[in-house]
Amino acid sequence: MAESILVNRTRFTSSLKNGLAKGLDSLAQETRIPKSRLLDEAVEDLLKKYEKRMAD
Repeated sequence: MAESILVNRTRFTSSLKNGLAKGLDSLAQETRIPKSRLLDEAVEDLLKKYEKRMAD
């Protein structure tokens, strides 16, 4: 099977705590927002949090 080509995204592998993974699955189902977009939002918030802290 040929691997799909991603133009605007970067593929990576990671793992989550079991509870977080279940929560992410539930949120994605309830909101019908893909997990990749939810993770984008979470990482953006995390980067903002630490950018602010590093500036202080």
